[in-house]
Amino acid sequence: MAHDHSHHHHHHHAVTIQSVNTAFIVGIVLNFLFVVIEVVVGLNIHSLSLLSDAGHNLADVGALALSLLAFRLLKVRSNSQYTYGYRKASILVALFNAMVLLLSIGAIVYEAIHRFIDPQVVEGTKIAWVAGIGIVINSLTALMFLRNKDSDMNIKSAYLHLMSDAVVSLGIVIGGVIIFYTKWYMIDSILSILIAVVILVSTWKLLKDSLRLSLDGVPENVSMENIKNAAAKVNGIIDLHHIHIWALSTTENALTAHLVLAKDTSVEEEQKIKHELKHLFEHENLHHITLETERENVICATAEC
Repeated sequence: MAHDHSHHHHHHHAVTIQSVNTAFIVGIVLNFLFVVIEVVVGLNIHSLSLLSDAGHNLADVGALALSLLAFRLLKVRSNSQYTYGYRKASILVALFNAMVLLLSIGAIVYEAIHRFIDPQVVEGTKIAWVAGIGIVINSLTALMFLRNKDSDMNIKSAYLHLMSDAVVSLGIVIGGVIIFYTKWYMIDSILSILIAVVILVSTWKLLKDSLRLSLDGVPENVSMENIKNAAAKVNGIIDLHHIHIWALSTTENALTAHLVLAKDTSVEEEQKIKHELKHLFEHENLHHITLETERENVICATAEC
């Protein structure tokens, strides 16, 4: 029985590591400064919507840091203790980030309900100005990822996060203007509830995905059906079974499987078949591929036949 191990590292074509690193670092720094501004002003004028958005943006700073970590960890060499390196850390950090976010949602909703009962006087103009800064920062940092957004899952995620933050900030600007003209201070609590809903929607997916990957579930960007269909296209393959697919990190996936070939398949034909199948699998977001080959007559001598 032949064994073959394919370790094809995923290279981010059309993406320069330097430009991506720069975009992430600038995004992290600017968004963290904005979080500080929101917290300081939010505490000063007792605005729950600004404090809620600060929590939302802090989570996105964490998401940006996580994506940057995933890129950096790809460069860390494996060793005898950690044979895949430290790639899985990015998944575990995502899971932790999601759990912390769920706790923050509970705190926001609790405070919002309290504010509904006892509304606080807030300054609409300051809310609008601070949120306006958020539109500028989030839009500018999102544009830094625009060119490379279709080249990598993490980059696209960062781009979408930042653009959604800009939209949330726009909503807060509108809310601040309404408060200024109407003195209807309950708008502040309503906005914080809406922000909590936005966080919940994005966090729920993050929690679900990171939990699945932590349990070695099949990654979202890999289809078991497509894998089987790819194997069916290759001449000489009788069956593909014992398929195991899991994520090594937020950017790399692995597969192991048993490949059943016709009993008269030569060694050279076997190598050609495996090479062709691996090539097809690489187009299905699989980067580390291990195939164990079996001959049809060996399988038919077992209870599996």
